[in-house]
Amino acid sequence: MERTSESPWKGTKHVAADPSPALGEVLRQLAQAVGRYEDDASFADGHDRWSLYRVALDTPGALPLLFEAVSLEQDGPLASGVVGDVLERVPGDERERWVQSLPPAVRDFSARRARELGVLESIEEGSMSAAAVDDLIDGWSDWLQLRAVRVIADEGVLRVVSQRGRTKRIRQAALDALRQR
Repeated sequence: MERTSESPWKGTKHVAADPSPALGEVLRQLAQAVGRYEDDASFADGHDRWSLYRVALDTPGALPLLFEAVSLEQDGPLASGVVGDVLERVPGDERERWVQSLPPAVRDFSARRARELGVLESIEEGSMSAAAVDDLIDGWSDWLQLRAVRVIADEGVLRVVSQRGRTKRIRQAALDALRQR
C-alpha cells in the first residue's frame, strides 16, 4: 500500500510504501526484540523504520536482526545511515560484512568509513608512525583528521596533523592538543 504525505520541502510529496513482506516480518521481530510491540505498525514510513533501527543500535542482542533488516531495506540511503552508525559499534572484523549488506549504489560512503575507522584504531593503538601519517594524511577525510586529533598520543603525529591538516580547524585542534601536553 502506498501513502502520500507532504514533504518538508515545499512543493514535493513523500511517497511511503509498505516494506516487502520479508522486511516487514524482520521489522516486527526487531520491534519485539527491542521492546516495541506495535502489532499494527506498517513501517511504511522511513522515519518509523529509522526510529526502530536507532533503538536496535543500542540493543546489542538485536544486532543480528538489525543486520537482516538492513540487508532487506529498500531505502538505500536509510540503510547506509544505519550501517554508518553500526560501523563504530562493531569490531573491525565485522565491518566489511555490514558494508556488503548495502546495495552497491550506496556502499561507497560506508566502505570509506570502515577503512577510516581501521586507520583511527591504528592511530589510537600507536601503531602508525608520524612518517606514515605524513604520507597518508592527504587521502584522509576531514572527519578522520578531526577524530584522529582526539586519539593521537604521539606528539610527532600531532605535529604532522598540525602542519598538514586539511583545514584551519583541524590544524588548530592539533596545535591545541600539543599545547595541552
